[in-house]
Amino acid sequence: MNFGEALECLKAGKRVSRTGWNGKNQFIFLIKGTDLQGTLGYGYGEYLGEPTIVDVLAIKTTSNQIQIGWIASQTDMLSEDWEVVE
Repeated sequence: MNFGEALECLKAGKRVSRTGWNGKNQFIFLIKGTDLQGTLGYGYGEYLGEPTIVDVLAIKTTSNQIQIGWIASQTDMLSEDWEVVE
């Protein structure tokens, strides 16, 4: 699938990966800002000057770490080899 379709899958709560990536067991997932708000008890934007926490993409790396703030490269965005990870 293409990157646009992969984004829709992410928004639906699925994890996605590219077959063209060199490392095994890597995948991207979406962390909802509302989930972080509930965990932190902060970021609801209720009070004057309090920011709201927004959704963010994260990647599970080949070294079994979660990296918050994943950004797609141009190659990632133009690729047609995205797939849902079960």
